[in-house]
Amino acid sequence: MNAVYPVLATVAAYLLGSLSFAVIVTRLMGLNDPRTYGSKNPGATNVLRSGSKAAAIVTLLLDAVKGWLPVVLVRWFGKPYGMEDGTIALVGLAAFLGHLWPVFFRFEGGKGVATALGVLLGISGWLGLATAFTWVIVAFFFRYSSLASLVAAVFAPVYYLLVSGVVWYAEASIAVAIGVMSMLLAWRHKENIGRLIEGKESRLGRSKAAPAPKQHKP
Repeated sequence: MNAVYPVLATVAAYLLGSLSFAVIVTRLMGLNDPRTYGSKNPGATNVLRSGSKAAAIVTLLLDAVKGWLPVVLVRWFGKPYGMEDGTIALVGLAAFLGHLWPVFFRFEGGKGVATALGVLLGISGWLGLATAFTWVIVAFFFRYSSLASLVAAVFAPVYYLLVSGVVWYAEASIAVAIGVMSMLLAWRHKENIGRLIEGKESRLGRSKAAPAPKQHKP
């Protein structure tokens, strides 16, 4: 019976990850669908191109929470049900995969940066903060969100393994899950990598043209 709980938790994590908050939030706030302008990526960075910082912040937070929540629920309450490190790895990866390929949105998802960060914060607050700090440092000096995401993705598994025995003890299943997320993040940024090489990537603070907000008829 205990084997059932990890499966149910993994499926639930995937379904939670499949909630595309970029689309949900913009609909609720009367903004244009982020899949129709800018990079056409349903994520917080593209939502920011709508001109609504509030919508972008809410999207960022909710995308992170959907990665964090299933991980911490298993960490806090899973042991009596046979859910330990292996299940933590599964639910974190499932939530991330749900964001990339959401069942509720025709499997057309975002790049997963915020959701991956949420998973890392759920695994360890220190790991999440170290990765987030890496993103901030790269973004501050180079002004490329994509480059910051790529560098942070590379360093996340390095941090997890490097600090093992000091702040936490690395588990193989969790290390593999973090590594898979990092590789998928890099793959989802392949077009950004091409633009970075060509010098055509948009810098932070210089947004692509976005459509005007929807006008409600009286």
